[in-house]
Parts: sequence; structure tokens; C-alpha cells
Amino acid sequence: MYEFITALTCVAAIFFYYILVKYRAWAIGVFVMGAIVIALGLAETLIYTPAGPLVPALQSYWLSIHVTAMTLSSGIFFVAAVLGILYLVAERYRKRVAAGKAEPNPLLDRIPSGAQLDKLTYRAVVFGFPIWTFGVMAGAIWADQAWGRYWGWDPVETWAFITWVIYAAYLHARATGGWRGVRSHYIQLLGFASLMTNIFVIQIFVTGLHSYAGVQ
Repeated sequence: MYEFITALTCVAAIFFYYILVKYRAWAIGVFVMGAIVIALGLAETLIYTPAGPLVPALQSYWLSIHVTAMTLSSGIFFVAAVLGILYLVAERYRKRVAAGKAEPNPLLDRIPSGAQLDKLTYRAVVFGFPIWTFGVMAGAIWADQAWGRYWGWDPVETWAFITWVIYAAYLHARATGGWRGVRSHYIQLLGFASLMTNIFVIQIFVTGLHSYAGVQ
């Protein structure tokens, strides 16, 4: 868990740097990097455990393939989630200012437009979703080698699939339903909430075959 969260924050920082350079979204740096620092701090203080020997099921080259794919996609989804939260906050703030219910805030005034945040969030999910899909598939192949079946409805496997379905629904809603704005961001954030539930709840408190996550 400690190594996964640390690597996730590293991927998030690198991916966000790519967004900064490509789209010149300098104003959102304090928000995204702030979230990354908080996540890294939690990894360092609350979930650190000493490394131990690998169980037989983990002694496979699929460890590098599967975990790398899930880490990369999770880091990208982390950035997308922060952008989605920024979108919701900025939209609500601007509506309140326009209605005379809130005073201008210099920090929030620097946030990019809702259209730009919406576009950046969508592109981040489009980039991360195929990697997540590959990671789930690689995990199934690894499961067949380790446990003799591709899919066994293990709690971690199931929640990874639920997360995949929610992000697929987000992309489908935008592509075919024409959903934009607040509704689509709620779906995207629900997908990230599912991802975080898998990491911090399912893998820690629910018994399953993924004993390396501290379940058993």
C-alpha cells in the first residue's frame, strides 16, 4: 500500500506536469500539487508498513506489468478527480458571484474556465481508461497463472471492475448522451470514489485472495 500510493503520487505529478506544459494550465498547480502532497503525507504517516517477503502468488513478472498499469492509471485518475472537484467548486463560485451572493476571491478567480477544466478532465480520463482496462486484463491473466482462474469475483477484482464500469459510463455519457458539465463530473468523481474505496477499504478490511494488501 505504501509503495503503491507513493508511486501513484509520482505518476500524478508527472502527468500533471505534462498538462501544465501542453495546456498552460498554470493556475491550477497549487490545487493539484496540494492534493498530491496530502496523499503523499498520508502514505508516509498512516499506511507505511515494512516490506516483507513476497508470497508465491506474487513471484511473477506479471507483478510488474499489472501493478505498473494500475499505478499509472490511478495516478491519472487522481489528477482527473482534482480537476473535476475544481470544476464543481469554480462553477458554483462563479454562479454565486454573478448572483451577488459571494465576494470575488483572488485565488478562485485564477482558476481556468469551466469549459477548459471540463475538457482537461475528459482528456485525462480518456488517457487513463485504456491503461486501467489493460491493467484489469493483465490481472486476470496473472490470476489464471497464480490461482487457476481468470476471474473469481474476489472483492478487489470486483471493485476494480465496478470502477471500470463507472469510468466507462462517464465516457459513454459524454460520447453518446451529450452530457457535459456538472452531471458528467459527478459520474467521474463516483468512479474515483470507487477506486479509493477499493484501495483504502476493500483491500484493507475485506478478506480476499489479495493478501498482499494487508487483508490476511
